[in-house]
Amino acid sequence: MRAVQVLLVTGPGGAGSSTVAAATALQRAAGGARVVLLTVQQPAVPRLADAVTLDVVTPLPALETLWAQHADQLAAAVPVVTVPPATSVVPVPGVAGFALLTALAGHLRSGDADVVVVDAGPLPDATALLALPGALRWWLGQLAPTRLRVLATLRAAATPGRPGAAAGLLAAATVVEELLDAVPLTDPARTAVHLVLRPEPAAGDHLQQAAAALGVLGQRIASATVARVLPAAAGEWWAARAAVQQDALARVGALHTPVAEVAEAAVPPASPADLLALDAAVPDAVPAPAAPSAPRRSGEGWTLDVPLPHARRGEVGLTRWADDLVVTVAGVRRSLPLDALLRRCTVVSGHLADPGTGQATLEVRFAPDPAQWPPGLLSAATTERSPA
Repeated sequence: MRAVQVLLVTGPGGAGSSTVAAATALQRAAGGARVVLLTVQQPAVPRLADAVTLDVVTPLPALETLWAQHADQLAAAVPVVTVPPATSVVPVPGVAGFALLTALAGHLRSGDADVVVVDAGPLPDATALLALPGALRWWLGQLAPTRLRVLATLRAAATPGRPGAAAGLLAAATVVEELLDAVPLTDPARTAVHLVLRPEPAAGDHLQQAAAALGVLGQRIASATVARVLPAAAGEWWAARAAVQQDALARVGALHTPVAEVAEAAVPPASPADLLALDAAVPDAVPAPAAPSAPRRSGEGWTLDVPLPHARRGEVGLTRWADDLVVTVAGVRRSLPLDALLRRCTVVSGHLADPGTGQATLEVRFAPDPAQWPPGLLSAATTERSPA
């Protein structure tokens, strides 16, 4: 079965990312694909739902549905707590992203589309959405570690029919894990992120910052659209404005990201035909999958390369927590599980190579931990040219 392609469209705000997302969905549908436009707000273009499948995600109903599905299970697991009905549950901040994630997983599981275009809203919201699966997995690892799962399984076997709090927690964790398994947001070959920018001096900075933040999450910018470009005209004001636009386009183009231009429309599109006439759809190209990072031999230890395109020195943080490597860039943090080899090593240093460029890479050096390596195996490892 052919994998569903996810196109996530975002921008710093005010550039028209929602218009580009709608135009992309319409163009793919016109080409014969089954398309779902996933958004948290009603599109401004009338009759768009006649041309594409429109899924407007409203967080509160989505939360009520999810709560109603598992309220009985939660009540049985924690009998001393009175579980409120779905209609009385108050949503916590950030539930909109979870609702969008749940809706996306539903479409990917059902196979009702060839392409899902996600109007992810402003860049901070899109970044939070992309970070959500990794963050949820991390918290599940803290709240439901392997030892707790084993103990809960043993207790359930010893006392059948008497669910406990741990069993309820693990049941909820299983539901969330199944949801996360369905959404390939950190796989650039399955989910392509497209950035929409205004033709302003800060456009290049927005692209660089977005690329660095997405790099932490294992993503990259597939293409950029500079929208709302004004046409040339006579007069001093127009000449000055044209110079600003050209400078912005040059700065964005210098960052080696595929760039498209969309002219400013005299009036907002009032029909699907008007939307197609804008020629604002993102490129119809699927990025090649990124090669997975693997430790490479260096001296008497190993080095792990973490691509962080356009990251600059001074904005990268690195820590080690248990069996995870925790990387922070531009206010975005991700916990990277280490493989069996590096878990038996200590972090020696971190170095950002080629800072500020598209090839910027965090090089993390590891040395074998003598306490976790038998002497004979440690001697053999330090003489090999590559890890097993």
